[in-house]
Order: sequence, then C-alpha cells, then structure tokens
Amino acid sequence: MINTKLRNIPFSPPDITDAEIEEVIKAMQSGWITTGPRTKEFENKIAEYVGVNKAVCLNSATAAMELTLRILGVGPGDEVITSSYTYTASASVIDHVGAKIVLVDTAPDSFEMDYSKLAAAITEKTKVIIPVDLAGKMCDYDIIYEIVESKKGLFKANNGLQALFNRIVVMTDAAHAFGAERSGLKCGQVADFTCFSFHAVKNLTTAEGGAVVWGSGLGLDDEWLYKQFMLYSLHGQSKDALAKTQKGAWEYDIVYPAYKCNMTDIMAGIGLIQLNRYENIMKRRREIIEIYDNGLLSLGIHALQHYGENFTSSGHLYLARIPGIREDERNEIIVEMAEAGIACNVHYKPLPMFTAYKNLGFNIKDYPNAFNVYKNEITLPLHTLLSDEDVMYIIKSLKKVVNKVLSKVSRMEKQNV
Repeated sequence: MINTKLRNIPFSPPDITDAEIEEVIKAMQSGWITTGPRTKEFENKIAEYVGVNKAVCLNSATAAMELTLRILGVGPGDEVITSSYTYTASASVIDHVGAKIVLVDTAPDSFEMDYSKLAAAITEKTKVIIPVDLAGKMCDYDIIYEIVESKKGLFKANNGLQALFNRIVVMTDAAHAFGAERSGLKCGQVADFTCFSFHAVKNLTTAEGGAVVWGSGLGLDDEWLYKQFMLYSLHGQSKDALAKTQKGAWEYDIVYPAYKCNMTDIMAGIGLIQLNRYENIMKRRREIIEIYDNGLLSLGIHALQHYGENFTSSGHLYLARIPGIREDERNEIIVEMAEAGIACNVHYKPLPMFTAYKNLGFNIKDYPNAFNVYKNEITLPLHTLLSDEDVMYIIKSLKKVVNKVLSKVSRMEKQNV
C-alpha cells in the first residue's frame, strides 16, 4: 500500500555521506585545500575508471570544453557544431573562443541530433563536433565517425595538433554520462576528447567540478597535452602550487596569459569518496529507472531508453514525454506535481528559444523536431536518496495529474468541434 500523504521530494539533491565529510575535513587539516595531492589522485582514479592514460580535473565541464577548444587552436573563422537540444554550456564555449556556433536539429521524436543534418552542416570551416550524451546515454558514435570520415576531404588544419588528427575532432559534452557504456567501451574511450561534469546535481559530485579525458591510440603526446591543460587552467604558470613547494623551487614562468579554472583538493576529496561509491550509485539509479519504466510506459508515456543490448546509460535523468499535450499543458503538469510535493524539471528548452541565441540569429522555427520534443517533456526526480515508496508516489501522482490535464484537453477539443 502506497502512502499517499503529501511529501516533499526535491528534484536532485546531492548524495553526501559521512565519508565525504570526513575526507573534506582531512583535506582541510592537511594544509592542502587548493590543487594538491588529492586532485592528482582523483585524476589518476578517473583515468583508471574510464580506461584512458590521463585525466585532467578542472572546476567545471564548461572549463574542460573551452580549454580543449583553445588547446586545439579553434577560434575566429572556425565553425563548431553541436545539438540545438542541450544546455547552453555546449554552445557558449564555442562563442567564448570566437568560433561560429552551428546548431543541428534533433531527429524526429529523439533527444539526439539528426545525423543526416549533421552531415549537411559540415563545411571546410568545421573544426569540431560536440555531441551531447544527454541524460547519460551515449550518442551513436559509429555514425558520427562515419560522417567525419566521409567529410575528411573538406578538413583544413590550422596547426600541428589539428594536422595530427587530419579530420574534424569529436569532443563530447558528457556532463551527464560519467560511467555510461556503448558497444563495450566506456564513455571517455570513444570520442577524441570527453568532458565530464561533477556539479552538485550530477551522479558523481565534487560540488562544482569537471574533468576531461582523451582517447588512447590517437598519436597524442599525453604528457604534453596534460601540461597544456595545466598551463591553460592556472594562468599559464609553469609550476603549480604543489611543484613550487619543493626546496628552492619558488621560481616560475608565465608562458602566456591564460585562465583560472583548476580543481581544489577539497573538491577532489569529495570526488574520491564518491568514486569509491559510484558502482552502487549507478546500480540504485538503474533500479529507480526500471520502477519508473514499469509504472509509466504502459500508460503511453514515452521515456528515454537508458538500457539496451549494446548500451548502458549512467542513468542521470529520467526524461518523460506525454504525447498529445502542448507546452502550456506540460507546464501545468509541473505546477500540479509541485503542489503534490514533487519537484520536476524540463531538459531542455532548445537553445534557439533563448534570448542569447536569438540575438545570434537562431530561430526555433528552424528546429521543429527539437521544439516538438521539448513541448511535452517533463523530467522526473531521479536520485539515490529516493526510496521505492517515493518513486511509486511520484508515479501515482503523475498518473493522476496527467489524466486530469488530458481530460481537460479532451473537453476543450469537444467544445471547439
């Protein structure tokens, strides 16, 4: 029997235990609270978990994406392609480096970009494609790389690093997808560069934070590339604080006027404990998704498929779509759910609907599939602090609210006949 008493279910609170708190205290007591030994250990543990040679920890996935573009030498006169259906960070970093943002519509009834339109969007100015592993499900990289190879003749390298690739670089926004797999490979092993987020609402959190990894076997000098990220993330300074503590090693150089986006040991301490717990976190998320699927899909509600024969999502977001409703009706459902004590969200409002992107010349009319996905999408709470009873309460509440709204829609349609 489900307890129907009004609850207070937040959308995505962080799952923090005493172990994370104790590690933060240890970091603060150690004398190293900025980038130090814990950050370096966290980088090594991430690389080991993903199955790559190196990882770089930074203060956000946004910084990871922007620094990657800068290190690749992407700038004015270049074009970078990403999805119209994503958070602004996927596209804003393109603008930050001075390149042109090229947005691609989603495929019909899909959260992924339309790969046929991706191919058509590529020009001789295209330097990077940023796929988005939305909700924790990896994109179809087989198709993406087929497209990249088919357009190889258009590619024109601007520097030695681009010439090493001799094709468009694939840099994934995997903010949601740490731990996901596809065709036997972990997220981080497939794209040329993969950028993760450890923000407060992510599966694995460091409060704020992110990381970038790159594929092995690309012919890249791992040590050189790691050094570039270190320089770009700490003012172009040739030594970090840890290196400067060595006897007589105070002196350093500023190689170029760079940026400030390093991770701290306090953040890394949280991450180290979260990583130790991560397999259990992923397991619990899968259990919740399966309860949602069993309770909702038979009602005609559509949801992103997180698990399949050759892929396993990180289970970051539960994206549900309610066929037959408009944007305002979806918003009404969110309000009604809030009144039942359940915080819901929308992922995402397509970028061309925002003022910043309208001012850049984008128009949502050019992205009809993205709008059609957005207008009836509702994101349900999905986090490891939910009990099974909480999830069943959410399902029962959503059924009630959706039926109420659909009945209202039906009455209005009959009146208009």
